[in-house]
Amino acid sequence: MSIPGNLSKITSSLPASVKLIVVTKTHPVEMIKEAYSAGHRMFGENKVQELVQKEKLLPKDIQWHLIGHLQSNKVKEVAPFVNLIHSIDSMKLLKEVDKQGEKCKRVIDCLLQIYIASEESKFGLDFQEAYALLQSEEFKALYNVRIVGLMGMATNTDDSIQVRKEFKSLKVFFEKIKKEILPSPNFQPTILSMGMSSDYQMAVEEGSTMIRVGSAIFGNRSYLEG
Repeated sequence: MSIPGNLSKITSSLPASVKLIVVTKTHPVEMIKEAYSAGHRMFGENKVQELVQKEKLLPKDIQWHLIGHLQSNKVKEVAPFVNLIHSIDSMKLLKEVDKQGEKCKRVIDCLLQIYIASEESKFGLDFQEAYALLQSEEFKALYNVRIVGLMGMATNTDDSIQVRKEFKSLKVFFEKIKKEILPSPNFQPTILSMGMSSDYQMAVEEGSTMIRVGSAIFGNRSYLEG
């Protein structure tokens, strides 16, 4: 099926409350333009360098999401334009985003990345660390970031029971912080970003409001980068 066809198939299957982030990592600009021409505007990149390059070459009404691990020294490169950073995994990183947001005279929307998988290669805060961050005076003193929700990646496994359990745990925590921590200018939790090409349907069933899908739209990359 074509890129527009794949897009249509996925979006038509989603509830109206769920947003689709089309993951464009390693895919060329020409393929992204196909998705853009089909009407899509929300795209996600894993790496800062690739995101910055593509942002320069593509239409300015695209909403760019940084979904991969972010190093503090790279924040300044995406701060002027990024729509949402999915991968805040430390107070140090959040303070750097706030600093760069102030320089750009904008408030940058972010998600806390929560570690829910049983894989050491994944990044993220545990539930206790995330709760403490949101309650801290350090966080309350930040004015150029806004935590608008949580992001989590399930374990890469065929065990659907385990994956569903991990998604469910993140949904429970999401509801807990919405109930127990008062909204403020820099804490307005509405987004639960979980689910990728292999597991987004399960994630939606467990309460996801934002999915990140690449290979189910573009297909798997068939050649190595030079």
